[in-house]
Amino acid sequence: MQIGAMFPQMEIGTDPDKMRTYAETAEELGYGHLMVIEHVLGANVDRPDRHGRRWPHTSEEEFHEPFVLLGFLAAVTRRIELATGVIVLPQRQTALVAKQAAAVDVISRGRLRLGVGVGWNDVEFEALDMAFADRGRRIVEQIRVMRLLWTKPLVTFEGKWHRITDAGINPLPVQRPIPIWMGGSAEPVLRRVGRITDGWSLSGEPGAETEAQWGRIKEYAREAGRDPATIGLQGAIRYGDGNADRLRQVLDRWRQIGATHVYINTVRSGLQSPDEHIAALHTAKRALDF
Repeated sequence: MQIGAMFPQMEIGTDPDKMRTYAETAEELGYGHLMVIEHVLGANVDRPDRHGRRWPHTSEEEFHEPFVLLGFLAAVTRRIELATGVIVLPQRQTALVAKQAAAVDVISRGRLRLGVGVGWNDVEFEALDMAFADRGRRIVEQIRVMRLLWTKPLVTFEGKWHRITDAGINPLPVQRPIPIWMGGSAEPVLRRVGRITDGWSLSGEPGAETEAQWGRIKEYAREAGRDPATIGLQGAIRYGDGNADRLRQVLDRWRQIGATHVYINTVRSGLQSPDEHIAALHTAKRALDF
């Protein structure tokens, strides 16, 4: 099992030196990957969503643009895998994402793992002039288009949402194709993970349904003629107060379920500075003894 860390997007601040130190520390300590999350826009904290609920992420939280950030992280590290959890693919232009991901993969020498998802924030879709209602169906075609663009110098494709006529990205990525993992737990998502993606990416700790959902993903994979063993599973461990026993218990639970990747999430743990997030990396390393 590979143990990584979530880059503390919302709490790292804007000092590039602190961001660099965090990434270098994670690599030096032996963390296997850095997980980057995204939001392009945040809604007003006082504005409810379309169902009357408060937003999980708001305009008061900082989010560095993920592909720019990944380029920076690629430049200041040498070995650690760079992953997204997740890029909201349907709110972005497919060919542009393929180009940006390929660029990150090239400058990182093949260290990118691209997590994608359908998203929930219709404010972002509206602002980016992308349809919200069909995002689940559209992401399937998007994945197909990106894989073509990553593996062929010239692509001709005509689908429901995409048309490419004898064109391609250059340079192609080091990984051909770049691994695509998908986040989410709705049944259509589980089906897509089993049928078309390289892994399932979760942002929380294991819940009551996680093991059963993982089992259904494997069954969907078999139905699609795929070997379930080729599909990865990533989960998270909330750092909280850094209690070593609790961290180990959650890790053991992920191991029992069959996770291939787990990351430590130090955000919203009451840490007050980038230095405290860096110190938490040391604490989690000692607790989990990897």
